[in-house]
Amino acid sequence: MIRSSILEILGEVWPTILISSVIAISMRLVYLIKNKQKIILYREMLALIFIIYVLCLFYVVTFGDVGWSSSNFIPFKEMFRYSFGSGLFIKNVLGNIIMFVPYGFFVSYYLDLKKPLSAFLLILLVSASIETTQLLIGRVFDIDDIILNIIGGMIGFAIYKLLDLINDHLPSVLKNPIVYNIIIVLCAIFMAMYMFNLIELGV
Repeated sequence: MIRSSILEILGEVWPTILISSVIAISMRLVYLIKNKQKIILYREMLALIFIIYVLCLFYVVTFGDVGWSSSNFIPFKEMFRYSFGSGLFIKNVLGNIIMFVPYGFFVSYYLDLKKPLSAFLLILLVSASIETTQLLIGRVFDIDDIILNIIGGMIGFAIYKLLDLINDHLPSVLKNPIVYNIIIVLCAIFMAMYMFNLIELGV
């Protein structure tokens, strides 16, 4: 179900992703060449992934189908309506958590956040802005979505902190950008294989 949801979003957003990627990549390459800066593949790929993520998030927030529902201002009211493991649970509970894991990771990575409170406040700000915007454009406000988004965002922060801790204890030879380039390329291949149903993750 997770894969089908991602493919559905990408199927709707791909023209915007393509155009935005061409603009971002061309401008970035010109900037690096003009300023005689070295191209570090993993950093550029992470930046591009973040742009694609933001575009997909924008689509989900403003155009994605939420079905019939009404605004909810009571914490935990909606999330406990779904049976654990059901399709609605995966889409509305697990989906809202997973949706903000990348944001928690990227905001921590780019701002080099050290304290959970900093990540929490930034995640809360963005999630609350999303829910408020949805209310203003005729969709619904759900306090449970904010709670679930925060959980996902903090998981992303925890992943960043774990990777940062591992990186601090790696030998210097493994901190070479070439190693990181290989890792991110392998991750990209793995995700592509998952999206094209060449491997199964059970979700």
